[in-house]
Amino acid sequence: MKYITYNDESRVFVLRTNHSMYQMQVINFDTLVHLYYGANIGDTEITHRLMFLDRGFSGNPYEAGDDRTFSLDVLPQEYSGYGNGDYRINSLEVEHQDGSDAVHLRYESHRMWKGKYSLEGLPCMYGSEDEAETLEITLYDRISNLKVRLLYGVFPELDVITRAVRMENEGENPVKIQRAMSMEMDYPNRHMDFIHFYGRHTMERQMERLPLHHGVQSVESKRGMSSHQHNPFIILCDKKTTEKHGECYGYALAYSGNHRCEIEVDQMEQTRVVMGIHPYHFSYILNKGDVFETPEVIIAYSSEGLGKLSRIYHDAYRSNLIRSKYVNSPRPVLVNNWEATYFDFNEEKLFNIAKTAKEIGLDMFVLDDGWFGNRNSDYTSLGDWQVNEEKIRGGLPKLVQRINGLGMKFGLWIEPEMISEDSELYRKHPDWILRIPERRMTRSRSQLNLDITRKEVRDHVMEKIFEVLDSCKVDYIKWDMNRSVDNVFSSALPPERQGEVFHRYVLGVYEMMERLVSRYPDLLFENCAGGGGRFDAGMLYYSPQIWCSDNTDAIDRLRIQYGTSFGYPISSMGAHVSVCPNHGTGRTAPFDTRAIVASAGTFGYELDLAKLSDEEKEIAKEHIQEYKEMEMLVLNGDYYRLTNPYRNHEYVLWQFVSKDKKETIVNGVMLRNESNPHIHLVYLEGLEPDRHYKDADTGAVYTGAALMYAGVPLPVGQGDYQPLKFKFCMTDGDI
Repeated sequence: MKYITYNDESRVFVLRTNHSMYQMQVINFDTLVHLYYGANIGDTEITHRLMFLDRGFSGNPYEAGDDRTFSLDVLPQEYSGYGNGDYRINSLEVEHQDGSDAVHLRYESHRMWKGKYSLEGLPCMYGSEDEAETLEITLYDRISNLKVRLLYGVFPELDVITRAVRMENEGENPVKIQRAMSMEMDYPNRHMDFIHFYGRHTMERQMERLPLHHGVQSVESKRGMSSHQHNPFIILCDKKTTEKHGECYGYALAYSGNHRCEIEVDQMEQTRVVMGIHPYHFSYILNKGDVFETPEVIIAYSSEGLGKLSRIYHDAYRSNLIRSKYVNSPRPVLVNNWEATYFDFNEEKLFNIAKTAKEIGLDMFVLDDGWFGNRNSDYTSLGDWQVNEEKIRGGLPKLVQRINGLGMKFGLWIEPEMISEDSELYRKHPDWILRIPERRMTRSRSQLNLDITRKEVRDHVMEKIFEVLDSCKVDYIKWDMNRSVDNVFSSALPPERQGEVFHRYVLGVYEMMERLVSRYPDLLFENCAGGGGRFDAGMLYYSPQIWCSDNTDAIDRLRIQYGTSFGYPISSMGAHVSVCPNHGTGRTAPFDTRAIVASAGTFGYELDLAKLSDEEKEIAKEHIQEYKEMEMLVLNGDYYRLTNPYRNHEYVLWQFVSKDKKETIVNGVMLRNESNPHIHLVYLEGLEPDRHYKDADTGAVYTGAALMYAGVPLPVGQGDYQPLKFKFCMTDGDI
């Protein structure tokens, strides 16, 4: 079956997945308009919704002559440019050599092929000829001869469509791109809600649902990173859409830099959404023959609510975005020394943490910040990637060998994009930073951004890191980034190209990460940016997991991990058990509760294991064993959000279901206990209604229908923040 078709007579393009459909049409004056995106509606072409009326103050193309009913200002377009009579938010703005900025895109041609398009130096979903199909539609501006190729990747089994844009200057004169969005989509008159994920450092991806209103709403980052403040993932949905019911549309930008998503409800109650690179401080000059590609947007549709939309993204990322061998494989359960030691350690202290970790059943010890240069505080030594042998006598190879001798793997923290003013690298190469001439620099965490738009800088940093990694057996790398990008000016670029710095910075990061994972294909690679500051689809292309937040408080993590789950697999969330009272909040939660919350992610520990009592060590052994027993559910299972922590202040519950529906686990936290309490019921999801399921704790047997529609009561406990856990396994036979 062909999943991309074109009707020569009607000039309609149809893109199909198993449960969704996308339609476009070339109409008058070779204008490409958007017709439909939603449920698969069979062989009907949705051309009947286009209506042509004379709209006051909405201009008409010159070619339309006296026909005042044709106006780009009210038509649903597929990719709009500035200066052609459409006054809404648009996708493309350019500046020509004569200073003019109009661009009028007309359909020229198209081609289709089996398999998925790729992007140069940018992360994107991948697919074989059996998994995906590609459509390329070429638009052109006849004056400048700028070619704009709209790229569509269709993944039928995943119910995902991807979009990106490739621009090529085939004219004689340079064209400066000033705005280049990756996608645009227009909806007809329809009242919708807008879901986005805002936050701050240590409180990332807080879910907020707002009604769309007239005018423009947007979420964005100008920090040189996808940011803690606004995640590059949004959802549009109908007013009545819930977790289990209703239509919703997801848009995920696979990009780790400045981004913007804008949504406009126009004068005709139509809704337009555009997403891509933020136009702030952005420009890109295309001389004759030059090509520019935008990042990819991954689009999904669900008619079965927000939960189904999330599971579409989870499956798509695990199967056709994340490339690591660990995507579906068990990962080592680790202990990170950061909250145990901070900068105050020596090789014996580290070895003793690893020794205790081995005793309780952990698989890996991770050495965090402070192992290099003269790094005894965060004021110094970033960029000096040589082992500090005053702290680690005998060097890293000796320490790693000792830890490996315990039967433990070894992991290491790095921060390759940064430099300290108090460092040998800065003293030798003060010009290797982003710095605006004659202006004082903005510091953050007492560090500066290396100018990794420059190849010689990238080469130096990676070669030094490779020397360390080649000297000993390192099984895991945590790549951190602890400040936003600022002082944005590269001494290696001419004035007219300074608008390219932000984007070239991100491309530099991707190149460095690609070199790392190519050189060490068996490495478990975890991204981090002060926790979740670069938690985006672009990073998942290089690493199967991202440190979810620097906030390890189990109760705060309930909302952080809840919001993250809307657009990202549970297996991608770095989550650890930390000490109580928590170092960030001062809150105390039971040991079991901290483990329950961390098990909804890449389970590990971040505390001083030597300070655990003998009883706590025995409990930790149980936690580790329980996680290993459920790990494949976390990695591969279907995930259900059973409660909303913003609305339910008494308990939070989530559920994993195996793909064959034979096993399910419900975990959660009872937030608040009351005297003479209510009886609360939990209703499971995703089970086979006519099969039997046995409660692993009580031995009671229920039908799947009973668990889903009648529910089971939550236990009545003592105290706040108590853990909740149910496990059911399918028994033999049907009802």
